[in-house]
Amino acid sequence: MKNNRRSLLATLVAASFVVMAPMSAFAEKKIVLGFSQIGAESEWRTANTNSIKETAAKEGIDLKFSDAQQKQENQIKALRSFIAQKVDVIAFAPVVESGWDTVLKEIKAAKIPVILTDRSVDSKDTSLYVTFMGSDFTEEGRKAGRWLVEKAKTMKGDINVVELQGTVGSGPAIDRKKGFEEIIKAEPRIKIIRSQTGDFTRAKGKEVMEAFLKAEGKKINVLYAHNDDMAIGAIQAIEEAGLKPSKDITIISVDAVKGAFEAMMAGKLDVTVECSPLLGPQLMSAVKDLMAGKTLPRRIVTVEGIFPMEVAAKEFPNRKY
Repeated sequence: MKNNRRSLLATLVAASFVVMAPMSAFAEKKIVLGFSQIGAESEWRTANTNSIKETAAKEGIDLKFSDAQQKQENQIKALRSFIAQKVDVIAFAPVVESGWDTVLKEIKAAKIPVILTDRSVDSKDTSLYVTFMGSDFTEEGRKAGRWLVEKAKTMKGDINVVELQGTVGSGPAIDRKKGFEEIIKAEPRIKIIRSQTGDFTRAKGKEVMEAFLKAEGKKINVLYAHNDDMAIGAIQAIEEAGLKPSKDITIISVDAVKGAFEAMMAGKLDVTVECSPLLGPQLMSAVKDLMAGKTLPRRIVTVEGIFPMEVAAKEFPNRKY
């Protein structure tokens, strides 16, 4: 009898192991994504971070997030930390374009795929990353330029432009300048008389615009800002100088954040070129495809528009950032 009980107990234990073993052995392992963000320098960047964090949580991806506070050395430390943590995929938005080859080679040696988001790198070895996902910054500059060339038809005499550039050496700053200049060549009356970095921040945008106004005063006809935050800072400087934004100085900016739409509805900003920060869904989809063994396109471009003051009130309720 005892032997029969022992035999039955052994059978039950074995059966339970057979049922339970596959569940533990094949329990779905979470994808681990290491992401290095530039910082929190603007409304755009905050929306970009929120999109990535929220989508990772929704998609069940374990996100290791690092804020570089706009310093390349902090990003490089974060990338090396991700290697040490043996994450499945690394994604990052590079602060500047150059100086990445060494750490990217270390990541490649660790056999971790890399996705570039929002900004690219200028490495000649394109095997160091799988894809670059984000906006076409040169085209954004062209859109701003085309809008101004069209606007110039209603303006008399020379058109003097001051330019607030983004962070020195960053992809958007380089490309938004290049695209804008490429288009305004068609109108000889349009001339950039001052160009300086505002580092993509509201405070710096105001500070540099104050310097432009002291140097050039009423000679300034147009402000071209590489992002909305700098434009909003510059608007404060223009008003403090006793001038009327949009009336005395035409203002063009990039990003299309809610703050820009509020400025347009207040009649203080003429146009903003869209640069969508909502890259979370695209990024998580790409990460999942990579882990499933799929091949990603080398370039994933976000679809974007341009919003002049006239459509701001109608479009504002649709803005998510």
